[in-house]
Amino acid sequence: MKVILLTDVKGRGSEGDVIEVARGFAVNYLLPRKMAVEATPGNLKQLEARKHNIAKREAERRAEAERVAAAIAGKTVVVEAKAGDEGKLFGSVTAGMVAEAMNAQLGVDLDRRKLDVHTHIKALGDYPVTAHLYADVAADIVVRVVRAGEGAAAIAEAAAASEAAVAEDAAEAEVDESAE
Repeated sequence: MKVILLTDVKGRGSEGDVIEVARGFAVNYLLPRKMAVEATPGNLKQLEARKHNIAKREAERRAEAERVAAAIAGKTVVVEAKAGDEGKLFGSVTAGMVAEAMNAQLGVDLDRRKLDVHTHIKALGDYPVTAHLYADVAADIVVRVVRAGEGAAAIAEAAAASEAAVAEDAAEAEVDESAE
C-alpha cells in the first residue's frame, strides 16, 4: 500500500516521502496515529503544494542543529558519580545523566536518545560521546566523570580549558587571515 508520510518514521522515511508499506502496518499503525495518509491522487496533489513548506522546515531544523553542534563541539561536560577508592563507579554513567549535565552546564537540552555513549562508563575519567543532532549533523563532546563532591572544581577547570581552546582557535584564524 502506498502512503504519504506526515511525520518522520524511523527506518521508513521522513515527512513528505511516498513509500510502499504493508497494508497491515499502514492500517493498524501509521493511519490511526496520523503519521501517514493514503497516497490518493488528491493527497499527492496536496503534497506537491506542501513540498515548499516541508523543505523550509527541514532547512530550519538543519540550521538549528548546526548552530547547536558548533556550540557544543569539543566541550567538556562534568558528571559527578559515587566511586570507590580505586576509581570504579558504584553503577554507571548513563546517557540520561550526560543529557542532564549538558543541560545544566552548556544550556543545551538534548534527548538522551540522541547521545551515543561509545562504551559503558564505569570508572572515573574522560570519555568521548557523540551527540547526533540531525540526519548528518553530529558533535563530539568529552564527558569527564569525577568523584561526587569534586564537581565544582572540575566544572571550573573544564570551562577554563574550553575558553582557552576558543582563544587558541581565534588566534589561529587571525594568523591565517594575516598570511593571506
